[in-house]
Amino acid sequence: MFTGIITDIGVIETVQKSETDARFRIKTSFDMSRFSIGASIACAGCCLTVVDKGDNWFVVDVSGESLSKTGMGNWKEGSRLNLESSLHFGDELGGHLVSGHVDGQATLEDLWPEGESYRMKIRVPDDLAPYIASKGSVALDGVSLTVNEVEGSVFGINIIPHTWKKTTFQDLKKGDNLNVEVDMLARYVARILGKEDHTA
Repeated sequence: MFTGIITDIGVIETVQKSETDARFRIKTSFDMSRFSIGASIACAGCCLTVVDKGDNWFVVDVSGESLSKTGMGNWKEGSRLNLESSLHFGDELGGHLVSGHVDGQATLEDLWPEGESYRMKIRVPDDLAPYIASKGSVALDGVSLTVNEVEGSVFGINIIPHTWKKTTFQDLKKGDNLNVEVDMLARYVARILGKEDHTA
């Protein structure tokens, strides 16, 4: 479990791909002595398991299913990733509860500065649109954000200067995809009301 508060930006150092899956070595400023093999780290919003590590790097394995359903299939050497270590009991919940299980890919439709901040227009797949609500929460590439407004499958968000500087949002351009995780509370409410699609 995570909070959507990014604490480091990692960089892909090496990529090893087979016909079905991939292994990534990621450089980080995390103190890796705090992490054991098997620990979870959210990488661009995807909960991944540490399978090897060094002083300033760790390695993760990614299945073909995950590569096809998230932005991880496009990772290459030099790619920058939002990183967050898993939540521990007693930690401050600064954002919202984020599972690290990506629901799909969103698309950046527009991006522009507004004062010292930035505004974004994001389009999500139609099946995820019912879970996006004005003033609700959403995670994009692992970052906990508040939804400003919603119109159909498009919603707006505001990125404050601190978030802009501390995440990979500064690398984005129109048309880029982002990993999206809808608010888990919205999913539970939809299930209770009988509105969730159970065919998936």
